[in-house]
Amino acid sequence: MALFKKAFQKLTGALGKTREGSVKTLRTILTGKPLSAALLHDLERAMIEADIGVKTAIELRKDIQAGWERGEIADGDAALLFLKDQLTAYYPEEDRGLNFADDGPTVILVAGINGAGKTTSIAKLCKTLRDQNKSVLLAACDTFRAAAVEQLEVWSGRLGVDVIKGQQGGDPAAVAFDAAAAAVARGVDVLIIDTAGRLQTQKPLMDQLSKIRRVTEKQIPGAPHEVILVIDATTGQNGVNQAKVFSEAIDVTGLFLTKLDGSARGGIVIAIREAIAVPVKFVGLGETPDDVQPFDPPTFVEAMFAE
Repeated sequence: MALFKKAFQKLTGALGKTREGSVKTLRTILTGKPLSAALLHDLERAMIEADIGVKTAIELRKDIQAGWERGEIADGDAALLFLKDQLTAYYPEEDRGLNFADDGPTVILVAGINGAGKTTSIAKLCKTLRDQNKSVLLAACDTFRAAAVEQLEVWSGRLGVDVIKGQQGGDPAAVAFDAAAAAVARGVDVLIIDTAGRLQTQKPLMDQLSKIRRVTEKQIPGAPHEVILVIDATTGQNGVNQAKVFSEAIDVTGLFLTKLDGSARGGIVIAIREAIAVPVKFVGLGETPDDVQPFDPPTFVEAMFAE
């Protein structure tokens, strides 16, 4: 119980900007107010500005209006409680844990654009797995940026894991192939593959990610077992667009939402769900490897609306 309370407090603290931004606006609109068509219009606009997503905001407004017209939602305070329940229910029951291979190394492919916090997120995944007593190998497949490889090497040194790398400007798929072979030979539990992070609109990058996926499967049947897309929560609707394009190219299985502590628009987790049927599996709450939590919808919404 104490561990859960500490984790909830950390999540609540990280979502402070969201509460002071979009959630505070929602409270101001609803709390102590009688419902009206004009108020519901303001509520819908506020939800859209909070990055909840246009479609979802309209649906939520219509649901509240229908409940008000039936006499089931009496005022703004009741509407706020209804809104919290609906946001929680918006995420269906699904497995948000990592998928592990039945036999041999588990391969986790990590994608995302530059600046999203991809390398730090890999460090967080690595730390989480190491805390579960799993051996981890890293693959530095962002061969076009020397800084990306250097950052991964720094984290690997801090976390006590090895990293497979190639020549700068070399074929990323070749590095992935070598790393997969090394993972099998060494008998490691998990291979995490870092990939290039140029803009998702570049078709060659998407082709490259697809190639990495194919070559790892040649070495390890069923790989990759997870394709995690890292998205910066502060980018708003641009992050939603990234989720759409990447998921079409590489069959994303889970999302890692970063920089929630720096965003006033935590509603992006709802907008992403509207865009693609892929679960958010992790949320990043800071810069250290320990600043990560599995995504749990009821806890997340409760932390968003905490007073």
